[in-house]
Amino acid sequence: MFKSLNLGVAAIALAMSGAVSAGPLGIGSTATAEMIAGWDIDIRPDGTGLPEGQGSVADGEGLYEAKCASCHGLFGEGAGRWPVLAGGEGTLDTLHPEKTVGSYWPYASTLWDYIHRAMPYPAPQSLTDDEVYAISAYVLYLNDIVDEDFVATKESFAQVKMPNEPNFYIDNRPDVQNTRCMEDCADPSEFTIVATVNGVTPTGHFKEDSGVAANHYGGDEPKAAAVEVALSDAATAGQAVYDKACQACHNMGIAGAPKVGDAGAWVDRIATGMESLHSNAINGYQGPNGVMPAKGGNMSLSDDEVKNAVAYMVESSR
Repeated sequence: MFKSLNLGVAAIALAMSGAVSAGPLGIGSTATAEMIAGWDIDIRPDGTGLPEGQGSVADGEGLYEAKCASCHGLFGEGAGRWPVLAGGEGTLDTLHPEKTVGSYWPYASTLWDYIHRAMPYPAPQSLTDDEVYAISAYVLYLNDIVDEDFVATKESFAQVKMPNEPNFYIDNRPDVQNTRCMEDCADPSEFTIVATVNGVTPTGHFKEDSGVAANHYGGDEPKAAAVEVALSDAATAGQAVYDKACQACHNMGIAGAPKVGDAGAWVDRIATGMESLHSNAINGYQGPNGVMPAKGGNMSLSDDEVKNAVAYMVESSR
């Protein structure tokens, strides 16, 4: 009763103030075509949404130097801690991936969309469509994706293919697959949180045929390895280091990391000897079996702490 009364009073007050224009409570108005157009500015991967206009690499060079270089560097190398726009080819599977427009982005449409929507930083959406075309063309040129005589138009820009596009895939999982649990719900204390380490982006949880994805589809919950053997003093001391710097990958077997507790995954590693394992853990590893950042990405660790963590993982996996 009180709720209905309050809503009615609010509607009457709005009507008396002259603010009523639409809706059952007299609140709001129908968006006009002009209002919708102001928000409908996204550019899709196939070029849908690109406006008429044009801009050449030559035109873009001067505009870029005037409006972009102070943050992104004269050649897209980044100034200070501002984003790097160019370069980075061949680094995505290394210990120090550099995710630039040329090395990482899957679609050129994102470049046009972002510049138009958010750049330059002090005055977003102040560029004309021709200026956005020109700056986009120049950034693509900095990444050796187009030639110096390239002129970006609605048609030509939509035809640009980015080098890393084939490495992206569509996550076609349904938004909701599990039913809401009203009883016998999972114990939150058993959940495992996986973090991104040193620029390495875990993807196993997107793929239904991976062990990590089992969590999302009713499979077995990955857990930290249960240690049933007596640990050495070094391994006991290393458990805390493992929890802090190593478990994000080794608890789930991400990025080629052998999963702690899986004896089979450690057989070949252990066979190389502890000295080799210590060297890889301290200095980092990059090879056909996976990628590991030096000291688990935590450079504040001492060599002895890392060796103790290795001892914990090895002794827990035999």
